Amino acid sequence: MPLLQFQHLLQLLVILATYAAGCSASKSPPTTANPADSTAEHPLARPNIIVIYTDDQGYGDASVQNPNAKFQTPHLDRLAHEGIRFTNAHSADAVCTPSRYALLTGRYCWRTTLKQKVLGADHPCLIPDQRVTLASLLRERGYHTAMVGKWHLGMDIPGEKGDRDWTQPVRDMPLDKGFDYFYGIPASLNFGVLAWFEGRFAPVPPTLFTAKKPNPRAGDYLIEPPYQSTAEDAHAVLGRPPIEVAPDFVDNQCLTRFTDQAIDWIQSKTHDAKHGQPFFLYLPYTSPHYPVCPLPQFQGQGQAGAYGEFMIETDHHIGRLMDHLEEAGLDDNTLLIFSSDNGAENAWKRRIEEFGHHSNGVYRGGKRDIYEGGHRVPFIVRWPAGIPQPGRTWDGSVGQVDLLATLAQLTHAPLADDAAEDSHSFLSVLRNPAAAHQRLPLINHGFKGRMSVTDGPWKLIFALGDHGQELYHLGDDPAEQHNLADQHPDVAERLQQQATQIVLNGRTTPGPPQPNDTPHWDHLTWIPPHAYEARQAPLRNE
Repeated sequence: MPLLQFQHLLQLLVILATYAAGCSASKSPPTTANPADSTAEHPLARPNIIVIYTDDQGYGDASVQNPNAKFQTPHLDRLAHEGIRFTNAHSADAVCTPSRYALLTGRYCWRTTLKQKVLGADHPCLIPDQRVTLASLLRERGYHTAMVGKWHLGMDIPGEKGDRDWTQPVRDMPLDKGFDYFYGIPASLNFGVLAWFEGRFAPVPPTLFTAKKPNPRAGDYLIEPPYQSTAEDAHAVLGRPPIEVAPDFVDNQCLTRFTDQAIDWIQSKTHDAKHGQPFFLYLPYTSPHYPVCPLPQFQGQGQAGAYGEFMIETDHHIGRLMDHLEEAGLDDNTLLIFSSDNGAENAWKRRIEEFGHHSNGVYRGGKRDIYEGGHRVPFIVRWPAGIPQPGRTWDGSVGQVDLLATLAQLTHAPLADDAAEDSHSFLSVLRNPAAAHQRLPLINHGFKGRMSVTDGPWKLIFALGDHGQELYHLGDDPAEQHNLADQHPDVAERLQQQATQIVLNGRTTPGPPQPNDTPHWDHLTWIPPHAYEARQAPLRNE
């Protein structure tokens, strides 16, 4: 049979198999949210829940993960010794915005209109009001909910740059996505708009302008006074695109302010937490993302320059939060989840040369990369009252996208068919040291749209642009040095079929197929547009 005919036949078989699998799945209800082992609520089914999310922290940027780390993170180490350290955990993307979307919604961001890169500060929010989030799900279960820190999923900020009306409220933001309380900034510090927002307003609004300033200690940039009164002045003085900034905003205050505010909010909910109404706190820090700006008291610590100092400061604030939970009597029944949104920024290469510190551990690449260093991240879960045999590790695959299904199962919260479509609960791992949990195939996504699928030890990276197809056995080759695509075409084909099913069905988990938000896009190089539209178009039109 000619090769072209064989390829067309293979594509048809994949489509038919995908359709059959989808129909079969649609006959079975999802199993991720409602555990079959119990109809009564578990006595520990409603712990307080805190998610701490760092920004651009690599797998090797916690000393418990990296025996050769050039700085120590004692509080992260304590979390691991008192909980579970997941050594094969992944952000959904290798950059910020899409990882945050997946974390909060249990759905891959490439299903939305954002196919690559990240959003700015002032942009329609990627999460529509009706979509279930960690916050909305837990609020329905009676939780107080708060977000303190960096959002970076889009907000409707009143007016335009240079013509704002700060008497008007911010819309389409955390308070519209399930959070009762918000304190923080709209996006990364290099995007603006920079002010200490509380609720829908900034008490001191960003009425001045600045731009990135040289950072001699870290080789990146700073956001610090003096600021200019107009965007034109800021551009003229600094020669870079202007950023809106409040007069009282300084970049090195983010970690202190966010931790202070988080502790204050927890304190305000302590009585309720002890009397049957728990809380959920989402705490996304701005570190160690640029600007690397450790406070003076941390300078000189560690042996990895300013970046190491910044990680030490980050660890210090996590310790402050842990200390407060203990002092408030909340420590025992608080489920604390720690992770990072993607791998380390490009300066990881320089740190290897200058300090011998590997932010990516033994893995290949860093932020933006489809390789493991771009999305294999620290992931630690601690819950003294609810996790037996603390101090263990789990080497099976999990994704941050799995948090929603896990917390839904934990709190006995039902999930609709159009919620948490890619979220696979790992609750059994928390409750049972001998759990046999095996995650469904996991999709990862890079900065420029390149995609991979991992199932067990095998990882297939799809061809895109000048990059050909790559297949790695991560068990034998964690550094992804030996492309086995030619040696194991059967494995590559199996993984491709699994990824095709996940894309075309609009979900990873069992359940009725769901629509993606857009027609076929160019990054789906292995799926013909007609096959995609034949499956997805009817779902979008329902």
